[in-house]
Amino acid sequence: MFTHALKNVLLVIAVVATTTATAQKVIEPPLTRPEWVQPCEPFRIAGNLYYVGTYDLACYLITTKKGNILINTGLASSDTMIKKNVEALGFKFSRIKILLNTQAHYDHMGAMAAIKKQTKARLMIDEKDAEVAEDGGSSDYALGARQSTYQPVKPDRLLHDSDIIKLGNMQLMLLHHPGHTKGSCSFLFTVKDEQQSYKVLIANMPTIVTDSAFSHLSTYPEIANDYAYTLKGMKNISFDIWVTSHASQCNLHDKHKPGDAYNPAAFKDQAGYDAALKDLQKDYDEKMKQEKKMNN
Repeated sequence: MFTHALKNVLLVIAVVATTTATAQKVIEPPLTRPEWVQPCEPFRIAGNLYYVGTYDLACYLITTKKGNILINTGLASSDTMIKKNVEALGFKFSRIKILLNTQAHYDHMGAMAAIKKQTKARLMIDEKDAEVAEDGGSSDYALGARQSTYQPVKPDRLLHDSDIIKLGNMQLMLLHHPGHTKGSCSFLFTVKDEQQSYKVLIANMPTIVTDSAFSHLSTYPEIANDYAYTLKGMKNISFDIWVTSHASQCNLHDKHKPGDAYNPAAFKDQAGYDAALKDLQKDYDEKMKQEKKMNN
């Protein structure tokens, strides 16, 4: 009788363990930066490119006659704000046909699953971030810790360096810029207004997100080389306008304030881009210097 009861207990434990493993709870890290959820008035950047994100978590809308493209979604709670911003600009939320991201961290992927479900848009992600997207960030080398930080979402298309995303008259080129995440990426494309064309770079800046020594990251042995590759590649990009995954990274709110008139020239900031990359190169060089000391 005891053996039979024990078998029943073990069976219940096994079922609970299996259920827990397949339906892991999503735990978004505590909010430490209010600007990540602070509302921001949406505005036109240049041509058919618009800002629809929160004050700091940048989300971009690219419109076409065949539907629209949304890049990044902020935290899990941001879906209603993004929808409100899109509609405030006069566009239908349901017209979003393609979803893209610049990195598979919770502060850019938090609402991705919800918006994908609402719009039925196709999600396209850099191949190197696909696994992290599908497990909700739990396998991320720096922020994962075996815990989903956002709702898992399955990509409809895997992208690679220099792949082209097409919708209507728009063609976006994905630039593989790994390091911050394994599949961090930027986008390069051209938009037009009534006066001229602008070559736009949505840049995922290669900030170092881990305090661990690169050589200790067994789940990402290529990280040092990836950062070096990205920093070198980003120095050679030609563009007219640049914006970033976080508004603060390109001083976006110094370039545009609520109520400002449409002014693409405000985002022509090559000097700012060069300075930002120079600072990031210094951070990387210092990190590598510390690595060398530690390993000697």
